[in-house]
Formats: sequence, structure tokens, C-alpha cells
Amino acid sequence: MSGDGWSRRRFAGILAGTAAAATLPGASGCGAERPAPASSAGATTDSGAPDRGADTGTATGTPGGGRAPSGPRPLYIGTYTSVDGGGDGVTVAEYEPRTGRVSGRGTITGVGDPSYLAVHPDGRTLYAVDEREDGAVTAVRLADREVLGSRPTGGASPCHLSVHPGGRWLLSACYGSGGVAVHPIEESGALGARTDLVPHTAPPPGPGRREPHAHQVLTSPDGGHVLAVDLGTDTVHTYRLDERAGTLTEVARAHTRPGAGPRHLTFHPGGRHAYLANEADNTVAVCGYDPDTGRLTVGAAQPTGTGAGTSYPAQFLVTADGRYAFLANRGHNSITRYAVERDGARLRLLGTVPAGGDFPRQIAFSPDGGLLFAAHQRSGTVSVFRVAGAGGELVLAGKPFPSPVAVCALPL
Repeated sequence: MSGDGWSRRRFAGILAGTAAAATLPGASGCGAERPAPASSAGATTDSGAPDRGADTGTATGTPGGGRAPSGPRPLYIGTYTSVDGGGDGVTVAEYEPRTGRVSGRGTITGVGDPSYLAVHPDGRTLYAVDEREDGAVTAVRLADREVLGSRPTGGASPCHLSVHPGGRWLLSACYGSGGVAVHPIEESGALGARTDLVPHTAPPPGPGRREPHAHQVLTSPDGGHVLAVDLGTDTVHTYRLDERAGTLTEVARAHTRPGAGPRHLTFHPGGRHAYLANEADNTVAVCGYDPDTGRLTVGAAQPTGTGAGTSYPAQFLVTADGRYAFLANRGHNSITRYAVERDGARLRLLGTVPAGGDFPRQIAFSPDGGLLFAAHQRSGTVSVFRVAGAGGELVLAGKPFPSPVAVCALPL
């Protein structure tokens, strides 16, 4: 969030200063652990990545029909390291898929301000933004948690990243300068030198219009287009990625109503519709998507269910079966539930539930869809919900897990 001269960094620092200090449970509370070798680029405080095991559990009955894994699974938590009360790197934990219980397993150091995380499709490499003025992206090998190095984005304050489905390219959104960077991914999982940086241009004057602030970059379900959401210009850019050269060519733009402040876009699994969270005017919108042209059509503004005022909606999730959608509301400390109807073309507001913490910055499903994780920036906690199959209800599972300035939860 930004406005009136406030940068994401300053805003995050003030939020961290208002939160009580959160500490990671010590090794003594986590069973027998052995130190992992430290690399010259970074270090970890305990053992290597947990054994992911075989997904041999029984069906969970959750939307999408996922199957619960049989043992503990890894959980990585992004934070800010350069603010008071911030973390030391990427928090490492594991969770029990059947109960939602989270246990601490240490920290991956050597990564500055890793506020957003993504994993390679092969599950072997973790990627993090370094959300600083001289922005960068970092790769971490999960087998031994060795930091494989960082590459500059060429843009300021990258706040979001994603791996192209083919696994060869890393895409990152630079909030501070407004634009999208592309980096090649080597066979080892390490990153090569940047192949492209596409700046977003200033919008025409109008209510609420600000300088460009790219907030998200993702690939469409069909894999044919890359979309970048720009909060500052009320625009969603659509690009084609040249998968040989690693360059982006813009093919379409979609505009929200002035001052909406689009932050996060999530596709329906049918691939013909997407849902846009508008941070500044406290609304959401159903969007039509044309896979042939990449053109996004933004629908009418709809309520978040949080009442009057701005609750700073942050992120959408859609269940794998396409029946329900969830929206994190930071200012309201809630998660909105929607029923998805007409094959993705309609959202029907069902209500809100308490998010289980203060300022839910980001939400994520477990791979089987049975759990929803909410990372809370102000309280420095991650709460876990069970996702019930009958009506997409959210049921809080256990106590929140403490992690300093928790801004991103990545369950694997």
C-alpha cells in the first residue's frame, strides 16, 4: 500500500514497530535437529528441508477434492529484515496437513527483505524478492537451504514474483519504480542475468492516479500470456513472453475505474474469468479473459463485505474446483467468502470471518486445498484454517504460529 508520499518500506516499518516482538520457537521445542552446513552466501539455523513424503493420505473432502499428505510438510514464511522487530531471513517451519499445527524449523539467512516467495515447479528451488530500493531476486536450494545467489532486478522494491510454468523464467514486479523484470532460471535453479525490464508508464491525470507501482506479475492458466497488475496506474498489462529470449511484448491493457488501486489478480480454474482485488477503493471485480488475445475485461465494482471505509483488500484465492473464492482484508482483519457461480462469471458474497490475526497481508492454500494460511504483518503470526468441503467454510485450526512481520506464507 502506498499513497501521499508513503513508500511500502516506510509503511511496513511503522507496522512492525507497532507489533509485539514475535519469536520463533527454539530448537528444544522441535525435537532432535542437526545443524546444516552454512554457505558463503547465507546460513540456516537448523536441519535441511523436511522430507516431503508421499501423498498417500485419504481424501479431505475439501473443494477441489485434494488428498491430504501423510506426514509433515514444509512451510516458508517471508518477512522484512530491515525494519524494527523484523525477521532474520526466510522463516522455515513445517505443518501437519490433518491438524494445521505449525512447528518452527529455523531461518534461512542471507536474504534481505524476502517479502514474497515462490517455488520452482520441480519443488527444488525457492525464490524470494529482496524488497529494497536497489531491488534483487534470490534463489535458495531447498535440499540444503544454500543461497544460490541474487540478481538485481533493475527496478526498485520488487514486491512479487512468480515462476513461468515452463520453469525457465522468473518474473518479478517492481513496486517502487513500476515495471516487470525477467530472469532466466538455470538447470541448477540459480538465476542468470536479467533479460528484460519493462517499465510501466505514468497514467493520464485523474482521481486517485499515482505514479506506476507494479504489484503483481503472473502467467495466465493457458500459459500464453503474462499479466502485471499496477496499483498506481489502475491498469492490468498483458504481455507475451518470448520463451527463447526472455523478453516481454505488451499486447493489451485493461483499466479499472480511476482510484481503484488494483493489487492482486487470481484466475478461475476455467481460465475464462479472473478476480481483481482493488486496494484503494475497497472493492473487487470479476474480469473476463480472452486466452487468444490476452485481453482482460474488468467488470463492475463489487463489495468486500467489510462495510464502509477502506479495509485494504490484499489477495484473492479460488478453490481448485472453482466453487469458492476467499479475499484477505487487511484493515478489517477478516477473510471474505464468495460463492463462485455461472462457471466463474459471478461472485456471490457469503460473508466474512475473522482472519485470526492483525493485518492479513497474504493468504495461501496448502497444495491439497485442505488448509488456508494467512500471514499477518502487524501481529507477526500465521493463522491456519481448515477449508470445509460442504460450503467452503473456514474453521480456525489451532493457535497462530509466531513469525516476525509475517507477510507471506508458502506451504508446500
